[in-house]
Amino acid sequence: MQRLFLKLGDQVIHLRYPQWGIGVVTEQRSSTMAGGFCFVRVVFRDGVERSFINDLDNYNCCYYAGIRLQEDSRPIHR
Repeated sequence: MQRLFLKLGDQVIHLRYPQWGIGVVTEQRSSTMAGGFCFVRVVFRDGVERSFINDLDNYNCCYYAGIRLQEDSRPIHR
């Protein structure tokens, strides 16, 4: 079972590349094969779409590469 970090619609930033701006997860794909990868595509404000591994059990996961959820993007519920 994969432990996924990001889901569709999440807004993210990259700690090492703040010049990319905020990104939005536009696609998520998971392999149906055991041990297969799970990827996400993120479109950043700089207009470039980038793909990342989205499995927290993989040492190449986007979390370990510097992708973080944009905390300010969460709606405020009152």
